[in-house]
Amino acid sequence: MTIYLSAIIHNKENSMMDAIELLKQLVIETRKETGCIQYELFEDNRNKGVFFIHETWESNEYLQQHQVSDHMMKFRENIASLLEKPNIVYIGNRLF
Repeated sequence: MTIYLSAIIHNKENSMMDAIELLKQLVIETRKETGCIQYELFEDNRNKGVFFIHETWESNEYLQQHQVSDHMMKFRENIASLLEKPNIVYIGNRLF
């Protein structure tokens, strides 16, 4: 079953360039993963420092592999000090 995920990331305003570089590397590496259908990064037009990622995975198993991948673990470690508040993650199934 295809899995859809949206993550909202709130970065500190004074760490924008570092955060963007970390997010860029995350996107590049994740798009190489088996089972990744879509992995897109967006910046909120109205709220500086707020980014969101829309992901589509072939299955929950592939998403779980992504969650423990080396690049994801490195991203979490490096982004932690740049966050204004914890990430919000929504995982869902397409209804129609």
